[in-house]
Amino acid sequence: MTQARAGRAAHAANRVRELALGARFALTGGREGWTRTLMTAVGVGLGVALLLATTALPGALAARDARDNARNDYGAQQVSAGADTMLLARTDTVFGGKDIRGRLLQPEGDRAPVPPGLSAHPAPGTMVVSPDLRALLESPGGKLLRERVPYRITGTIKDAGLLGPHELAYYAGSDTLKGHEALDADRIDVERIKSFPDKPLSEPIDPILALLIVIIFVVLLLPVAVFIAAAVRFGGDRRDKRLAALRLVGADSRMTRWIAAGEALAGSVLGLALGTVFFLIARQYVGEVTIARLNIFPSDLDPSLGLALLVGAAVPAAAVAVTLFALRGVVIEPLGVVRTSVPRPRRLWWRLLLPVVGLGLLVPMFDKGRDTGFYNQGQVIGGTVLLLIGVTALLPWVIETVVRRLGGGGVGWQLAVRRLQMNSGAAARLVNGIAVAVAGAIALQMLFSGIEGDYVTSSGEDTARAQLVVPMSANLSKAEQERREANLKAVPGVTGTTTLGNVGLHTESKDPESQKYVEMAVGDCRALREVGELVSCRDGDVFVTSGGDFGGDGAAPGAKLFFETPSQGGRPGTQIPYTVPRDARVVPARVDPMGTRRGGLLATPGALRGLTKVRVFSTTYVTTRPGDPLVADRVLNAAWAADPFTQARALDDVKTVARFAGVRRGLYIGAAAVLLLIGTSLLVSMLEQLRERKRLLSSLVAFGTRRTTLSWSVLWQTAVPVALGLTLATGVGLGLGAVLLRMVGRPIHVDWTSVLGMVGIGGGVVVLVTVLSLPPLWRLMRADGLRTE
Repeated sequence: MTQARAGRAAHAANRVRELALGARFALTGGREGWTRTLMTAVGVGLGVALLLATTALPGALAARDARDNARNDYGAQQVSAGADTMLLARTDTVFGGKDIRGRLLQPEGDRAPVPPGLSAHPAPGTMVVSPDLRALLESPGGKLLRERVPYRITGTIKDAGLLGPHELAYYAGSDTLKGHEALDADRIDVERIKSFPDKPLSEPIDPILALLIVIIFVVLLLPVAVFIAAAVRFGGDRRDKRLAALRLVGADSRMTRWIAAGEALAGSVLGLALGTVFFLIARQYVGEVTIARLNIFPSDLDPSLGLALLVGAAVPAAAVAVTLFALRGVVIEPLGVVRTSVPRPRRLWWRLLLPVVGLGLLVPMFDKGRDTGFYNQGQVIGGTVLLLIGVTALLPWVIETVVRRLGGGGVGWQLAVRRLQMNSGAAARLVNGIAVAVAGAIALQMLFSGIEGDYVTSSGEDTARAQLVVPMSANLSKAEQERREANLKAVPGVTGTTTLGNVGLHTESKDPESQKYVEMAVGDCRALREVGELVSCRDGDVFVTSGGDFGGDGAAPGAKLFFETPSQGGRPGTQIPYTVPRDARVVPARVDPMGTRRGGLLATPGALRGLTKVRVFSTTYVTTRPGDPLVADRVLNAAWAADPFTQARALDDVKTVARFAGVRRGLYIGAAAVLLLIGTSLLVSMLEQLRERKRLLSSLVAFGTRRTTLSWSVLWQTAVPVALGLTLATGVGLGLGAVLLRMVGRPIHVDWTSVLGMVGIGGGVVVLVTVLSLPPLWRLMRADGLRTE
């Protein structure tokens, strides 16, 4: 037993010595060795940098959410005024399509809560702003916004009070909020608070979104792993020749493999260091990048220690494993490497086994949907990874099978085909990463398209009939309402306005719970035609609508109703009786511009003469001239000038669930980072292949081969594997997408425009990288490249 343990210890010590010897060769092998090691380190470092950023991203988003929760002023309990309370009005607005978070503050005592990011409450008429809002207000383009946010700037919101460095936000002091927390509560968003609730605003995540997040991480990280695996094999051909020399001086085949693994280990460890440097440099500039309206502070991008240590251990281990695996079929002899002979055909059965097993893991989860709990994440990750890894396993076989049958054509084509026939594995490694990325992107796009209807739905608002809505104060005099509407009409770019009032009534009943609520829309005949299909109309008419979504129960000609009036000073409001005229005509209800089909009554102003105590809430719909980018901001300015508490806004055709929008933004950020990595890694890989073939290219030029012929041969060597890889990726991506759709219980549908777009992006990246590699190629095609020392 002791002898066996000693044997294992000696064996392990030998492996360590061989790894150390390989690392020494990599670091002390002269210019050639340093160049090869540096290329490997750069390729690995790029992948490590993205892995570190990925491990840091969940923490960054969590820190962002924590700041959002800390300043959350929704859900505060209603309290009585005191020394520790504050009145707060929400004055959010939009400028130039960008959201601006606004708050008016009026402390009611010296112990009133101070929002995060502020050291004290701003004085009335002053404000504290975010850095980007200050820059916007002080720029020529912020002239319109200064009219809507006219307060004097006295300070800057610190990072603790902002979601990100580019958020537009302000806190302004006010002394006019008193009384508004009770008056016009349906129109003005004013609350009295004594603390910030620190409650999350978003709803819990559902199983389908959880599945989507898992798939996003797999799709974005797997290409990184593939690129790292390819990077540790840079310089494979020259390395094999060095290993043959080692055999000549007495090393056995196993020792040479572990020495090669030691060289890869040295490159990967140096890559870890470079990746850390790349990450730290990129982190300093992450605050300047905004993707899908999301940006984060550099300090938030702090990798988890456990995950960072996992990356630090996994990358070198993967480098050793990949190298040993790559050399398993290579016979290294003292006089050469048998790889240069014609290899036997690659086996197909085990390559097909990977996606088959992946399907076997995912199929049991078909039609699970949202209502049967969360998906088994380990099973989802395993099945998805095996399906996508199937691309990397099948691609070498596909390329080898296809190029074996190619021939004929020009000299450039024949050179390219012969090169691919001799070493199709290198071509596959070059394309593997982009193929996996495209396959994952196609599957992800199909899943997004299948579930998007659950999270991005029609708002019902009709932007063809109106573009903005301006709520007005209750009980405005007719003259004041007409003045405000005239001001809106006078805004440059406005083509028309329609004002509709709204009044609440209820049926007669001694039991309040059995009363029925009745809506009444008030406006002139033109306005009433927005909510009812009127054949004829004149001032003084009253109509009863049919087919409304709500507010119609109890409305009928001759019905006795009561207007609802607000309570005042703690006293209950009075009930004003109203009898619907018996000659009121019944008309079909029509959906209004905000997507509501109102039931109840339609009344012209003449029908309510004498009812001066009735409280009418008015809303003006504004139509604008198409193509004017500033008209919406001018309308919002006019609405603010008439009422600083206005909740005027632009109408929107769709509404998106906040959680889904956040996941989509995260995908955009990750996709942009992976696309950058793909392009950079491909360029490094292509330059490494060109460097290895420097002597061959110089020899061909010395024998009179035209440079254009060699350039075309390099282009064909890239184009053929890319075409085959993208074709395979499209098939696997469509298959995985169909499986994911079945898992969430959605019909299988392929958006071919999106699929072709994904393929086009992948091909475009390769084309761009190939074009960028041409100048180095032309420099290598010189006869002096044959010179040696």
